[in-house]
Amino acid sequence: MFSTDDFARYTQWSGIATLIFAFITIVGFIFKWGIRFRLAGATGFMLVVTGGLFPLSLAPITRTVIPGAIRYTLVFDNGASQAVIAIPPKVTVSELDATLHQAASDLFSYGRLGSREDNRLTIRARTILHPEPGLSIPLYLGQVKRSLSSREDSVMEIDIYEDNFAKLPSSDG
Repeated sequence: MFSTDDFARYTQWSGIATLIFAFITIVGFIFKWGIRFRLAGATGFMLVVTGGLFPLSLAPITRTVIPGAIRYTLVFDNGASQAVIAIPPKVTVSELDATLHQAASDLFSYGRLGSREDNRLTIRARTILHPEPGLSIPLYLGQVKRSLSSREDSVMEIDIYEDNFAKLPSSDG
């Protein structure tokens, strides 16, 4: 994954290339070269590329890693206040807790719509049970509610459904 230092270096080189294109374009217009308008287009494109890389060099691109979290799959996200993640059936309570923290961190975005009165993002964790061939049953194991407006939410509500853990297949066999 690229860091802000990488993007700063790319922005610098892109800026230098833009200045070179601009110089060649000016020379092309002075000497009335046939490709002068193509050079103007290339210079404009380089300005757009440089302008796009510059903000990426300012904002830190980091992903918080929660120890003990397991891999999950996002199966539903309405882009506003609700999301559902899928986790494997062989999960422990501590792994689920860490995974809910991880999903709350990963799915936070300032661009989410705050359509509910409580202005909270609800992420539910579920697994699929197969009690017999041809039958699949979704089983919700927990959920986390976090703020839609603050990245550092110190009052996340995590609910783990202990009674549903009893329905999970045992790890013996």
